[in-house]
Order: sequence, then structure tokens, then C-alpha cells
Amino acid sequence: MKQNVLLLLLISFAVAASAQPARRPQSKVETITIQSKVLNASRDYTIYLPPSYEQDDDRSYPILYLLHGMNDTNSGWYERGHVKDVMDQLVASGEAVEMIIVTPNAGGNIYEGFWNGYFDMPGWAYDSFFFSEFMPLIESTYRVIRKKENRAVAGLSMGGGGATVYGQMHPELFNSVYAMSALMAIPGHETAPSQRPDDKMAILTKSVQENSAIHFVEEADEERIQSLRSVNWFVDCGDDDFLLDRNIEFHRAMRDKQIRHEFRVRDGGHTWEYWHSALYTCLSFISRNFGR
Repeated sequence: MKQNVLLLLLISFAVAASAQPARRPQSKVETITIQSKVLNASRDYTIYLPPSYEQDDDRSYPILYLLHGMNDTNSGWYERGHVKDVMDQLVASGEAVEMIIVTPNAGGNIYEGFWNGYFDMPGWAYDSFFFSEFMPLIESTYRVIRKKENRAVAGLSMGGGGATVYGQMHPELFNSVYAMSALMAIPGHETAPSQRPDDKMAILTKSVQENSAIHFVEEADEERIQSLRSVNWFVDCGDDDFLLDRNIEFHRAMRDKQIRHEFRVRDGGHTWEYWHSALYTCLSFISRNFGR
């Protein structure tokens, strides 16, 4: 009798186990530290790998370089912007394709002495690092489709300006650029130059002035205009954002040169609430344009 009961229990457990749905593959987020020869410093990056990445060893993926804002680091987009949650939701609903998302560290708290910025400047050759060292490292380490049609760059605030300028400097590399609340320019009359060679804020300010995304378009010749037309552009800024005027100026410059772009002004300010909501549009926009 006891043996029959035990047998029935074993059969019941086996049936229950077989009835359980198979565990779906999960996306993964990792933070890695690298040593940069260009910057002569260690740098972190955080990377999102899609659900099928570890299950399908023969598959390569499009990639999004997602840039953070001033005083932030690579972790901000994941801890406060919740990139993983948004991406997983959009992939599950079919509104986004699986992609790799990587966020490099271009800063820290500038008021505590950390370098900030996405451009080359005295003591901080960041865009040289990004294009000659970081991007080749990422795209040789992970299974990335190494083609313009499958590569995008986006960012918020300082990172939005960085993403825009990277797309301008290298339209042969990027299919899409999505700029949120972007630091497109700093007019020279708004800041007084510092005389201190170690004033990192002054150095950053000057680098943004020298890399004005607005002037780049305004001064574009026909060859440059044609190259900019090969990129899918999206500019997204809140109506209460202190950078709204600069984004409007960029939109006008692009419109005057007849460079097609999306320009959206939504309700909101320079906040994580705004950037989190922008991610849904950003990732869908980039997904639609991959491969085109």
C-alpha cells in the first residue's frame, strides 16, 4: 500500500513538473572595467545583452551607444532610467527589436574633480578614446553587426549633445541619432572663461562651445548636408527644459538645410521622469530604422 502511495506521489510530481512552462530567456546587464591607454585611466561601461544573446551563439545584434549626462556615470541609465525594464517590455510587445545597449562612463561628479564630456579637450581626449579604443573594443568583444545600418547613438543632456555631435562627425558610422534634452551648444556670451588650467567645468564649457551642434549645421556645405541626410535624426525636449531654446535653434538649422528630422516638444522638464518616458519612443524609433 505504501509503495502504491509513493508511486502515485512520484507520478503526480512528474506530471506537475512537465506542466510547468519552460523558463524564458532573460536579458542581462553587466558592468565592466577597462583600462584606457588613450585616457590613461580606468573606465567602466554598462552593457545590456538581449534575452537570446546567450542562447543563440551564431546571432549578431544591432547596437545602441547610450550616453549619460553631466555629473552622472554609466550606471545612471540603468539605475534611474530603467533601460532594462523598458527594453524588455518593448521587445516582448514587438515594438523594439533585440539589440545590445552599451553606456560608457564619460564623467562622475565634476564638482568633486572628475572629468566630464564627450569631446577631446586638454587632459581628456574622450572622443579619441570612444572611436579609436572603446567602440572597437565593444564590437570585437560582443557579437555586434558592425555596419552603419545597425548602429545608433543616443543620449540625454550632455550625452544628447554628445550623441548629436558624434552623429555629425561620423555619419558614416551611425544609422540613427536620438537626442533627449540635448546640450546642443553654449553661447559664448553666457559664460566667462576661467583662467585656471585645472578648472574642469570651464574646460568642459569651452569644449561644448567649440563643438556646437548648431554651428555645425549652420556652416554645413553641400557635401556635409548630404552626409547628414544619411542619418535618421530625432530631437526630443521638454517644454519646461532650460535647454529648449538650444534645441529649437538646432531644429531651425536642420530645417533651413532641409535635413529631415523628427522634432518633439513634450510636457516636462530636465528630469529622469522625462528621460525614462523618452526611452519608449527612442528605442522604438531606433528599432524601426535598423537595417534601413
